Amino acid sequence: MSDYEGGPAAEDDLSLPRATVYKLIAEMLPDDVACAKDTRDLLLDCCNEFIHLIASESNEICEKEAKKTIAAEHVLAALRELGFEKYVTEVKEAYSEHRQQQIKDRGRKSTKLNQLGMSEEELQRSQELLFAQARMRLQNQTIQDPPSANGSATANGGNGDAGAM
Repeated sequence: MSDYEGGPAAEDDLSLPRATVYKLIAEMLPDDVACAKDTRDLLLDCCNEFIHLIASESNEICEKEAKKTIAAEHVLAALRELGFEKYVTEVKEAYSEHRQQQIKDRGRKSTKLNQLGMSEEELQRSQELLFAQARMRLQNQTIQDPPSANGSATANGGNGDAGAM
């Protein structure tokens, strides 16, 4: 069940998380200002509608260019097309920060590899050795526990005398 309860988006279950929007509202308001639940719900509906509007326009622009994936430039073009030019600079900055964070995250992943103290070739050999050891254990287990005459192993060691105790 979604934590969104109102408006037409409830049918599609396409909405922002209510708790997240409420938290953003609370962070943006001064401490001495309260926001009624109806007002928060209205803001949530407006946010959902705004995102839907931008996504729809971005999709149309994307389709006009015969592209299959909506890219950042499609979203920026949609903002301009819908009259939200004043947000373009801020969106570009947020996108740039996002890309920089992605690069940092990728760098951290490669640093973990470097911190292992082994080259990629050594790691590959180690992995192959581990796979070979696992295969050997599996083969040894299969040899020690052969299937019964009817083609399946029994729970009591394969002697076929399951009823006797």
